[in-house]
Amino acid sequence: MNIDIRKNIIDNFNGASTDDIKTSITSSIEASEEVTLPGLGVFFELLWKNSDENEQVFILNAVKKGLEISHLKD
Repeated sequence: MNIDIRKNIIDNFNGASTDDIKTSITSSIEASEEVTLPGLGVFFELLWKNSDENEQVFILNAVKKGLEISHLKD
């Protein structure tokens, strides 16, 4: 059985409100379960692909800052 995770996630959120998407992201992060990572990855992929170069630089800097903060907490 071949499952297309990207298509499945995109189809599941087709027509979802920003509140629905935010709730899904927030609950996925709070759950801290590996199973939620593919969905978050699809969201990130969509964000990245639909961002211009300036937005991608902003995203990269935000990820870098998050990594640095996370490292300090360890």
